[in-house]
Amino acid sequence: MSIRERMSGNEAVAVAMRQINPDVVAAFPITPSTEVPQYFSTFVANGKVDTEFVAVESEHSAMSACVGAQAAGGRAMTATSSNGLALMWEILYIAACSRLPIVMACVNRTLSGPLNIQNDHSDSMGARDSGWIQIYSENNQEAYDNMLMANLIGEHPDVMLPVMVCQDGFITSHAIENIELLEDDKVKSFVGEYNPESYLLDSENPCAVGPLDHFTHCYEHKRQQAEAMIKSKAVILEISKKFEELTGRSYGLFEEYNTDGAEVCVVLLNSTAGTAKYVADQYKEKGQKVAIIKPRVFRPFPVDEIAEALKKYKVVAIMDKSEGFNAAAGPLFTEITSAMMVKGVTNPKVISYIYGLGGRDVKADDISIVFDEVLEIAKTGEVKNPYNYIGVRE
Repeated sequence: MSIRERMSGNEAVAVAMRQINPDVVAAFPITPSTEVPQYFSTFVANGKVDTEFVAVESEHSAMSACVGAQAAGGRAMTATSSNGLALMWEILYIAACSRLPIVMACVNRTLSGPLNIQNDHSDSMGARDSGWIQIYSENNQEAYDNMLMANLIGEHPDVMLPVMVCQDGFITSHAIENIELLEDDKVKSFVGEYNPESYLLDSENPCAVGPLDHFTHCYEHKRQQAEAMIKSKAVILEISKKFEELTGRSYGLFEEYNTDGAEVCVVLLNSTAGTAKYVADQYKEKGQKVAIIKPRVFRPFPVDEIAEALKKYKVVAIMDKSEGFNAAAGPLFTEITSAMMVKGVTNPKVISYIYGLGGRDVKADDISIVFDEVLEIAKTGEVKNPYNYIGVRE
């Protein structure tokens, strides 16, 4: 029997960490992720975990401590947001290239500057090429579930990569929702113990982690790292299937909603997908069908699967809560259009929308503007401007 509760996204993530009971958690507070280590530190103080909690002086040190702990053979976790993630930048790459399956809760917040503590996806999108697996969560339940799966994904022998579980700052991190928790013993059985093949404290098999890597071997190591990311896609699906057998909750690389009979589709990440589903239901009642695709896994990017899913539509709108500053829309747009082009999917008209930067509210009326435009394009076949902003004072 699952445990029905009410809690915020941050508390749900902290509870998942408690149930996993990692060897080390190293963290430094930053809004809006501060509550995650704060909740977890109370579990440490109350003896509910036997984790070594390391209160460091910066996020750079937090990730460095996690690297050291994971390299030594332990299971390490942390949480951060925005500028905290940026301060970890150097060590993110080191964790990934050292093949250390650290798990991090990334509570998405605008990356300065200008200084802003509200939500968008600029922090995790800025780290998208650091070598970390990235999984996105629409609501508190998904943040909790993804956190429970993250260790198994990263620690799989075909992968051995760090995993970032993302959720929207304040929107889900601080909002209280109904949630179904697993019993502690079921989580312990599902996640299991971490038994790395090699680690620094194994005196029988000495190894080095993060040594100087000349051109004689560096290229090959990067290629191995890239291959691990490719293989992680199958592992994510495998672990998600096991989780479904345990809980009945199904997760794939992305979610498709309201797709039957729809000629147009809107693609977007995280909590705004919930608003889009609500608006899609309203349009469906009026006889207008708009499909929603919500990517769950951004790294590895599901090139084949998402191109296949989108090829049946006349119009596809891609919404980014992050500006790519490339003069050609946001990162989700460029990834999807690249995938479509590589796979020869040229029939849908494609349009981009940047939205919600710096925490700007995204309302049902804003989503309706996007829906109305894609439905109009489906009728006329004309895209007036492929690059658009929603809700900004131009």
